[in-house]
Amino acid sequence: MKSSTLGNYYKEHLSGFRGWPQLSHADEYLLFGDNMGENLSIDETAFSNGELYTIVTNKDGHGKAGTLIAMVRGTKAEDVCRRLLRLPEGKRKRVRTVTLDMAGSMYRIASRCFPNAQQVVDRFHVQKLMHEALQELRIKYRWEALDRENGKRKAARLQKKAYVPETFANGDTPCQLLARSRYLLFKNPNDWTETQRARAEVLFQEYADIRTFYHLSLHLGQIYSTNYDKDVARPKMALWFNKVEEMKYPQFNTVIETFKQHYERILNFFNQRLTNASAESFNAKLKSFRTTFRGVEDVKFFLYRVAQLYA
Repeated sequence: MKSSTLGNYYKEHLSGFRGWPQLSHADEYLLFGDNMGENLSIDETAFSNGELYTIVTNKDGHGKAGTLIAMVRGTKAEDVCRRLLRLPEGKRKRVRTVTLDMAGSMYRIASRCFPNAQQVVDRFHVQKLMHEALQELRIKYRWEALDRENGKRKAARLQKKAYVPETFANGDTPCQLLARSRYLLFKNPNDWTETQRARAEVLFQEYADIRTFYHLSLHLGQIYSTNYDKDVARPKMALWFNKVEEMKYPQFNTVIETFKQHYERILNFFNQRLTNASAESFNAKLKSFRTTFRGVEDVKFFLYRVAQLYA
């Protein structure tokens, strides 16, 4: 028997797929009100041709059966709310916390659908924004180094001379130094290899502002990692904001302005130290599941199998 024939027989006759109560609307939304809990996560993921789905999960499910509460196609707040409001009102009002990112749509979804819940901006999204600004600064300097190198190459060619690039003590040219420094800027110095340590020493000597912002990103991580309560964390975070603002760099000013818009929700992390790690883990499982089956040919059947595992 061909594998495709066996697979089709399983789908149509053995799996129970055709008798699934949510079959008619599965590609638009799935709801599992019985899985509601007090601490939820909201995130988005793409698993079929880049199509985004908003996912609500129960932290107490720990990524196993009972975790999935809702999957709604799209991220538009009005559309997602229309689906989520079908969940039992009493259970929605008993939700105590919702962890989410800083997207405005997520804020509106959580505010309307879980009106009594405290919103907690995920710490990793906060740190990620700082890392992205740091990487943008590195890329800016890399483009400038490429322009200088191209100019020197052109001048050497016009003078009919061989171009010999500048190299640092670790053997990198300026362009190579900035290109190869990407990953070390994400890591703690204790996790650097010897090669990365040598490269960082040269990078920080040549680009003092990259060093400053790198250490500020480490400081932000230290604030999050220390067991401060909210009242202690508030001035610590405010002082950190001030240090970044004093540098007056456009990328980082944007970061600070974004943080200020979500300041109280960022500080809510220090109440119970809740993160969106469970949601990110759930997304990773979905992507792994998709990879195992070599893509998503039938969205509804894929979601049926997801529901059997996690709902």
